Amino acid sequence: MNRPLTALFAALEALLVAAIGVGIPLVPLTILWAVQYGLQIDWIVFWRAATDIWLLGSGVDVTMTLNPAIVASLGFTGAGTPFILTIAPLGFALLTALLGVRAGRRIVETPHYRLGILVAIGTFAVVSLGITLSTVFASARPSIWQGTLLPTLVFALGIVIGEQLGRRGIADARPGRIRGWFADWRPQYRATVGTALRGGAVAASMVLVVSALLVAVLLLTSYAKIISLYEGMHAGLLGGIAVTVGQFAFLPNLVIWAASWLVGPGFAVGTGSSVGPLGTSLGPIPGVPILGALPSGDLGWGFLGLLVPVLAGFAAAIVLRPRLVRELGAVGRGPWLLLTGILVGIAGGILLGFLAWVSAGSAGPGRLIDVGPSPWLVGGFAALEIGLAAIVGLFAGRPSRTE
Repeated sequence: MNRPLTALFAALEALLVAAIGVGIPLVPLTILWAVQYGLQIDWIVFWRAATDIWLLGSGVDVTMTLNPAIVASLGFTGAGTPFILTIAPLGFALLTALLGVRAGRRIVETPHYRLGILVAIGTFAVVSLGITLSTVFASARPSIWQGTLLPTLVFALGIVIGEQLGRRGIADARPGRIRGWFADWRPQYRATVGTALRGGAVAASMVLVVSALLVAVLLLTSYAKIISLYEGMHAGLLGGIAVTVGQFAFLPNLVIWAASWLVGPGFAVGTGSSVGPLGTSLGPIPGVPILGALPSGDLGWGFLGLLVPVLAGFAAAIVLRPRLVRELGAVGRGPWLLLTGILVGIAGGILLGFLAWVSAGSAGPGRLIDVGPSPWLVGGFAALEIGLAAIVGLFAGRPSRTE
């Protein structure tokens, strides 16, 4: 495959990823336009809605101004003031990144893959700019520079990961500059930092897995309440499908919020509200069906959730300790184990704090400007819980034959 064909192939991959991302909200909205509204409304309204949802999913801020009829139906102070939507339905970002991984693995199989990667990222940036410009409207105005940059960064992250995964199968692949630089470190530094990064990632992943299971249980046990909220919306079959698609896009957010709940700080659904392991205090919230799964009142068993990050940090340390001990050797091991445990906590805290940051934001006017967890509190609590447990696990692990 020559250079022009490689560039064309990469450009088509980028176009496909953008088309899938926009198409997921656009298809049900278009069916809704054709069937429920009888083609009486300009289709561009639904195009703008779909593209706004896709842009929000990558973290693009959208300035909204509600029309007087909607303001009157909401009936709370501040609804008529322009506000900025910043909360991202992370399902779209996750989809873009995963499709980017797929594209990167396919592009790396071409003889001129570096050119292909550059063309793919550049094409995606141009497409994102075009989509953003087509969405600018008086009632919903996305940030043009964010609409160009942020979706492209998400796609580029997926491309780079896919490229690295694809190159693993290439026999003559040389280590990258960062890996070569890391290989020149002293063995103790290399072992400590490498174990800390792996341990923090493993501990945070364990917390997220438990969070996903918790969200699934809450959805199942709150089924009746969720259905009643669907019925109260009077959206009809097609409208219900569109709402469900939108809620699926927020599932990653809910998993991260559940992780924040397990860590301790919990999260907010509006200014002044709190959903935490020791109790829930909610004011008026939107009638979104999936919010019917939120716990209510005081939870006598909620403090048990705090054990999850502690056990995750301890388990990660136990698993990684034998390799760390082999790499450190027998001389002066104690201070390095202590430092590694601290860094495991810091790495896990940074990761969970970052996820809390990207999952939170403004979801509407008035008190809805504050939705989601506090990244600083989540990161700090997670670093403390995971770090202390990791230190205990590293010192209490079963001795290996080299000790």
